[in-house]
Amino acid sequence: MSDKVVDAPFTLAIDGMGGDNAPEVVVRGIAIAAERHPAAKFLLFGDEAALAPLLKRHARAAAACTVRHSPAVIGNDMKPTAALRVRGASMRMAIDAVASGEASGVVSAGNTGALLALSKIVIKTLPGIDRPAMAAIGPSARGDVVMLDLGANVVCDTRNLVEFAVMGDVFARTVLGLTAPTIGLLNVGTEETKGDEQLRQAADMLRESHIGPQFHGFVEGNDIAAGTTDVIVTDGFTGNVALKTGEGALRLVGQLLRQVFSSSLSAKLGYLLARSGLERLREWLDPRRYNGAVMVGLNGVVVKSHGGTDAEGFAHAVDVAMDMVVHRFNDRIREGLSRIDAQRRPTLTEKMA
Repeated sequence: MSDKVVDAPFTLAIDGMGGDNAPEVVVRGIAIAAERHPAAKFLLFGDEAALAPLLKRHARAAAACTVRHSPAVIGNDMKPTAALRVRGASMRMAIDAVASGEASGVVSAGNTGALLALSKIVIKTLPGIDRPAMAAIGPSARGDVVMLDLGANVVCDTRNLVEFAVMGDVFARTVLGLTAPTIGLLNVGTEETKGDEQLRQAADMLRESHIGPQFHGFVEGNDIAAGTTDVIVTDGFTGNVALKTGEGALRLVGQLLRQVFSSSLSAKLGYLLARSGLERLREWLDPRRYNGAVMVGLNGVVVKSHGGTDAEGFAHAVDVAMDMVVHRFNDRIREGLSRIDAQRRPTLTEKMA
């Protein structure tokens, strides 16, 4: 697989009105990203009247942005079917810029369902991809781990799982910088006989594919936090449940730590003694470090920022989009799928016939 990167200047489209705290957090996030990437250029879509005073306060963002006025906003509660009919929305116009080639990728903190639906219809999937998936990074005992799908596809078949594994492999190489990331299929047990027929077929195909040496086999829920593999592959229903469970567990740990260290004078003294270690733990588990889920499998880079993130978190989502473009993420997915096609697609057709 080629390690070439994009060295020519490129532009990202930004949905300026998407998210709980837009457009202020979006503009501040762009300012942070522009500070990190001085050559970065952005097409910022949103209400000019709302964006202009914010850009005046953030000179770095103003210098990096070209504002495109959009009169409408896709709300968080709007159904995807309704969002498809809103032509002048900031999200839609940003996605259109990617489809037309004016921008190399889009970042939005807006409605997840609308972003996925619009992207699938306007940008479309890569040739050979049946369905796009949502991929993101999370913490584990051994470092960062990639997980997909996180909710884009509730029901998946063998083909989808194999494609997710290929895309997860490329994602881990691109974002985490791993040369040979290990891959696991999430299952109810690690034994080869566990799981349904689709899971077992996917495992067989991955073992015989070009990423076979990296395929660990089946993993269980506890392997996610343990970091048993670098990539966890599952259907969107299971992945979303696992994601929300993990987020809730992290919040619970934080609440319990605050309760413990404020329960008595001796506990408060203990906090002072342990403060430096706890600060390192807080930084390690900071959700802003993991902000930026990627809609993989689309014919363009699409990154979803958490709607409630702050400026630092949004800047991280922009960083992720830049990584996708610079490291030719979609080209590398095409290369990986072509190898799967050559090796295993005929067998898959026979099995599913």
